[in-house]
Amino acid sequence: MLIIGCDYHPGFQQIAGVDTDTGELSERRLAHREQAEQFYRELKQRNVAVRVGMESSGHSRWFERLLRELQFELWIGDPAQIRTKRVRKQKTDRQDAQLILQLLMENRFPRIWVPDAENRDLRQLLWHRHRLVQMRTRVMNQLQVVALNEGVRRKKGLWRTAGRKELESIALAPWASRRRQDLLDVLDQLTPKIQELTHALEEEVEKRPVTRRLMTHPGVGPLTALAYELVIGTRNAFTAASRSPAI
Repeated sequence: MLIIGCDYHPGFQQIAGVDTDTGELSERRLAHREQAEQFYRELKQRNVAVRVGMESSGHSRWFERLLRELQFELWIGDPAQIRTKRVRKQKTDRQDAQLILQLLMENRFPRIWVPDAENRDLRQLLWHRHRLVQMRTRVMNQLQVVALNEGVRRKKGLWRTAGRKELESIALAPWASRRRQDLLDVLDQLTPKIQELTHALEEEVEKRPVTRRLMTHPGVGPLTALAYELVIGTRNAFTAASRSPAI
């Protein structure tokens, strides 16, 4: 097996590897994405078993998908714990890769639980809906200010049919009128998109027993329950099973 310690950066990765069969050591700097992808695909063509260790990163989704496609092992480590194991004060990319490799070989790599691809994609549903709701709230707040400045105080009633008609009937200066209309147009675009995402969220909840069970607690709705399950994970994420096995 080829064990690789990877110091990952958005534009490149510095790797240090050891062949456990021959003891051969190697070091390389791989540019993203073409050079790195070619390197790992060549290992796959040679039928080399590979285990890669790297710190948790927010810019490595393509790399994780590549290793999953090639059926290589990828171990994600806790950056804070890895830093505590650094002996030298001097820090270079090469030394970081060597440290990760050393931790892998000595069975001291602080491996953490990582959600699977389906989990991550569902998080995008939650995140996307959340951001759209935030956008809609900002638009609605601006329209409320427009109404209040003209003496119309309807609160939630502003979004009912009668309140909407009253808001649209207020006589405003040309650019204020343009602003009101643009905000209303944005609101009309956001609302059906949020409804569609909410429906998709509710359908997903019906498929997940853990989420439905969480909803039995008072005050816990489908959004909160699904987010809790996806982000916190299952109890397996906190057991000894998530620790690195001996090499």
